Amino acid sequence: MSLILRNGRLLDPGRGLDQVGDLVLEGDRIRALGPGIAAASPGSLDCTGLVVAPGFIDLHVHLREPGFEYKETIESGTRAAAAGGFTAVCAMPNTSPVNDNAGATAYLIQRAREFGHARVYPIGAITAGSQGERLAALGAMREAGAVGYSDDGRPVRNAQIMRRALEYASMLGLPVVQHAEDLDLSAGGSMHAGAVALRLGLRGISSASEATVVARDLLLAEETGARLHIAHVSTAASARLLREAKSRGVRVTAEVTPHHLSLCDEDLVPYDANFKMNPPLRSRADRDALIAALADGTLDAIATDHAPHAAHEKQQEFDRAPFGILGLETALPLGLRLVAAGAIPLSRLLDALSGAPARAFGLPGGALVPGGLADVTVFDPAAAWTYDPAQGCSKSRNSPFAGWTLQGRAVYTIVGGRVTFASRGNLDTP
Repeated sequence: MSLILRNGRLLDPGRGLDQVGDLVLEGDRIRALGPGIAAASPGSLDCTGLVVAPGFIDLHVHLREPGFEYKETIESGTRAAAAGGFTAVCAMPNTSPVNDNAGATAYLIQRAREFGHARVYPIGAITAGSQGERLAALGAMREAGAVGYSDDGRPVRNAQIMRRALEYASMLGLPVVQHAEDLDLSAGGSMHAGAVALRLGLRGISSASEATVVARDLLLAEETGARLHIAHVSTAASARLLREAKSRGVRVTAEVTPHHLSLCDEDLVPYDANFKMNPPLRSRADRDALIAALADGTLDAIATDHAPHAAHEKQQEFDRAPFGILGLETALPLGLRLVAAGAIPLSRLLDALSGAPARAFGLPGGALVPGGLADVTVFDPAAAWTYDPAQGCSKSRNSPFAGWTLQGRAVYTIVGGRVTFASRGNLDTP
């Protein structure tokens, strides 16, 4: 079965492609692309005025299934992903039970095949139960389909265990993803340690709580030669450490969230737990440093850290409410705000959402190339809309961006040649 996307702006930064043309999909592969190669026909999509890009890949998503289906499921989470233009997501292992064995990994893959609207790549736990005491079944999870390892939400505190994880993961050819947080420095904190926290009377989390773990793990990665990935970087100090390590050839990649690029602690609505996430919103200087680090490639990818929570969990005192916010449906327009402000070019944004994530974890896709995977994101960069979490696809509503007027939105999300999200028209009409 074929699908033709006509007259769109074909934009693939990794290949230096930026031209108006057609994209022809055959089955789950790209058959051809270029100017004027396809005529209007039943089954084609008119993409005039739209950007046709490699499918977006999110390296950091919490789908909550199994164990917390009241917050999110694989079905609802991947539906939200598709609505945001994501063709693939990497599912973190902090479910119940934790994804720390081959059976749990295989379960996620099977559920995604049955109910998913986007590809799901499981991330296996580094340690058994994510307890930090002994390594999980790393090899078995890889054989079952895991694409990396993380104890996300719980940093690996023991340096010896982290070193062993890097060594074993290196032999298996997969990255280790670290949630960089020194729990002794952050204990009891609920927002960034600074003037705003002092004014609100909330206990702060220092920037050093992140940077000290980043520094340690960069040294371990350099010594072992393993692939290290730092999750949700939030501080200028971490960006400096990463930039310097990359200059030495350390095999490290890193991600940054749309909310850390868009907000700082000064933007926090007092005591509104929809602004509570871990790592927290940092200072304005940190935010500006993250934007600069994304622009120069120090930070490779944009990842949402999509973390749904039920309303009753977020509707508590700020210091008691759980960390985390939604991210899948607002990532693209928040990124486009940076483009509109001249902070990064559109090509850099799209690479951070597609090609760079694919390269970081060695995933298929992330390119528009004949014979390549037919995972494609088509979006309207000019579409203006108001974000209402209650109208979104997630089962949860916890977002600090509710009521924001945004510009840019996915029009078609195509996974393996199949349209899994469409915001306009009859798909069979030219």
